[in-house]
Amino acid sequence: MPKIVDHDKQRQWVAEAALRVIQRGGLEKATVRNIAEEAGLSVGSLRHYFTSQAELLTFCMKLIIERIEERFSSLSLNGPVFEDVKQVLMQFLPMDEDRTMEMEVWMSFVAKALVYPELRIMTDHMYDGLTKACHYVVDTLVAHKLAKPELDLEYEKERIYALVDGLAIHHIMRPQQLPTEKIERIIDQHLRSLCLDDKAMA
Repeated sequence: MPKIVDHDKQRQWVAEAALRVIQRGGLEKATVRNIAEEAGLSVGSLRHYFTSQAELLTFCMKLIIERIEERFSSLSLNGPVFEDVKQVLMQFLPMDEDRTMEMEVWMSFVAKALVYPELRIMTDHMYDGLTKACHYVVDTLVAHKLAKPELDLEYEKERIYALVDGLAIHHIMRPQQLPTEKIERIIDQHLRSLCLDDKAMA
């Protein structure tokens, strides 16, 4: 009796293999042959699940986005509000092994997106997610009367975006100079700078 193969699970298996290859050697190492070898498949079998490299890379990006969305759905945002908004931002930062891998791979994708329009759509989707998170943080601080009244809210949303994006890249490039403890401290202090002095601790 022929073996029944779950097509969707095999595609995810191949994508996981591709992510490992990309993390180790960058996108230039993400050849069909290298990914097939990592996945334990023949080149012909791999092409059965993904007809092109662009299709495979797009699927990999979707997989990373799904992981981030799953983390958000599992967050317990029950207060204090200040800690809740900080945790939202921390989901976009390489604070553990999984998030570091995602960020390393994502940086490779961003460069490739300049060549492949399909990937540009996915990178835009990811950055839109960060934009929404930054808006959520500022809007939540305002709604709970934690934010300083004189803040330029749109400007502060952009500042948070730039801060999170910059910290993520800096840590990936020079982790010894910017360890995770320092990342969390910087995020904490920046958010406190937006709050009324007696409110951030509430």
